[in-house]
Amino acid sequence: MRLVRGPFVRLTPHPEALADPSDLAAYAAAARAKGRPLAADLFSGAGGLSLGLEAASYQVVFAVDHDVEAVETHRHHHGGLTVNWDLGDPDRVRQVAELVTAAGVELLVGGPPCQPFSKAGRSKIRHRVRKGLRDPYDERRDLWRSFLEVARTARPQAVIMENVPDMALDKEMFILRTMVHELESLGYAVEERVVETFRYGVPQFRQRLILVALRDGTAFEWPPEQPDKVFVWNAIGDLPPVEGGWRPKGGAEGWADYDKPVGEFQQRMRRGVPAADEHKVFDHITRPVREDDARAFEAMDATTSYRDLPEDVKRYRDDIFDDKYKRLDKDNLSRTITAHIAKDGYWYIHPEQNRTLTVREAARLQTFPDWFRFAGPPSAAFRQIGNAVPPMLGEHLGQAVRRALEDPRPATHFTRDVAALLAGWFDSREVRGIPWLRAETRWQVIQGEILLDRSPADLVRFIWPVVRQWRQPQDTALNEATLVEVSRWASRTARAGTILEIAARLADHPQQLRDDDALRKVPGLTEAVADLAVLVIPAGDDEDSEEPVLATKGVLRVAARFSGNPVDRRNRLTDGRLEIARMIGDDADARRAHLGLVELANSLCRPVEPVCDACPLHKLCAKSMADPQRLF
Repeated sequence: MRLVRGPFVRLTPHPEALADPSDLAAYAAAARAKGRPLAADLFSGAGGLSLGLEAASYQVVFAVDHDVEAVETHRHHHGGLTVNWDLGDPDRVRQVAELVTAAGVELLVGGPPCQPFSKAGRSKIRHRVRKGLRDPYDERRDLWRSFLEVARTARPQAVIMENVPDMALDKEMFILRTMVHELESLGYAVEERVVETFRYGVPQFRQRLILVALRDGTAFEWPPEQPDKVFVWNAIGDLPPVEGGWRPKGGAEGWADYDKPVGEFQQRMRRGVPAADEHKVFDHITRPVREDDARAFEAMDATTSYRDLPEDVKRYRDDIFDDKYKRLDKDNLSRTITAHIAKDGYWYIHPEQNRTLTVREAARLQTFPDWFRFAGPPSAAFRQIGNAVPPMLGEHLGQAVRRALEDPRPATHFTRDVAALLAGWFDSREVRGIPWLRAETRWQVIQGEILLDRSPADLVRFIWPVVRQWRQPQDTALNEATLVEVSRWASRTARAGTILEIAARLADHPQQLRDDDALRKVPGLTEAVADLAVLVIPAGDDEDSEEPVLATKGVLRVAARFSGNPVDRRNRLTDGRLEIARMIGDDADARRAHLGLVELANSLCRPVEPVCDACPLHKLCAKSMADPQRLF
């Protein structure tokens, strides 16, 4: 599919746009005198989050991005200072921090891109964080760390960080845990959640990771969800039909004729449109449609997959590109609008017309109002729209932050406090539920977990001393008969065979036991067992080894009871892992805290009849505080 060519939108700066950074402090002082709290938006893009914050009565006085068209778009719609700066440059980071401080910004927001990390890179950062060391300024800064540096220097009242959920879902959840640790060290109370934006009026299925940090330990309460969903046709059904590739007369200033909004969402999208433009809609343009694509679109409804299409209209292999084409369902949420729409609109075929979405339709699905224009050619507009935070989500977040700051109450606990309790409890206790949490080798952990996982406590105490003697795979291989015998006591003879097969492989390749990634790939060894071995026994120096977040059924149960959220029953891989990460933190206590959480799940915090009074978290547990007498 060809990129969209023309018209090319050029936007003039806002009447109050600043050209000189040295003017920002005076501009911010004048804005504050009018009674509105101030915000700064880093990695601002076109300004979706800025627009939402201004609807929540913040004034965005400073924005930074490194995309020419996005900066032009933001500068057109917002007064103050909008600059095209690279926040990977430490000198720019320092300058931004100084400007945010001088302006007295109350709310710092941003969505820093997050690059993947090598193990060496993670270890280096973790070591510095735990030792309280600052980053040297001669290194090019990772962008999320740039964002943290601005927060560390300026110490605004509130911080909102937005990102894709994948930022939190790597095995270690490294970036998120590091950010929470550093912000808590600065005195912020931190909340994080994977938010489904449709719950806040956005007509698409779009998940975003949101982190909110409030200074001075102030608690944050997430905004209430909206009672009704907005579907595709609620959002775009009032826009006039157009042919694929249609262009209005007048170029960038041309328009399509518009009648009137129908529903509440459409009325909101038209609010603020100048009276002279009441019957105009701008940017209602889309890509040309090839003849074979037109036939394919004609054959599709919202349930049709690519492989269902007639063979004569297929241009791709249907075993690889089964979801290459997708017609949106008018009576459901849109699929996520991403920056990829700038290059490929096949995922976004109009519900009724045989074409892909227009720029204006994509903007509507992201909750940009109709008066909002995007600089550059249509492909740049699509990219800006796909990268944006939906303004409606930004509005709800901004309102929630304002409520929290205007009526402050202290947070009930910090991650570091919970981690310290768990680590201290684990250090002081004889481990009974899973005694191989105190193993001396990874092989001991692997044997114990495979053979005795979820066995009765009495049986574990009887068999574990025998298995513990076999420190390495070779030891187990030499004691095959004994292993088979004890496995018979546990009624798990098949598992003895599994252990012996893994032992044979590892005896031939002992280096795999020391390599975190290689261990997870050993045939017959599940990733969950390998992760537990990695967590219990660091590879070499503790600072150089991974610390995977284990979202086992038992650990999720503890996290659900502690937080009061049913993360053991829904959203286990997102909200569940976030809750676990909030309990173990990322400081020097983290590994032992995590082991304490595993032991707690297998000893005191049982599925039925938990021993709550002996739990180190009893006084902080949401369920206990709600009903101390209840056994849950």
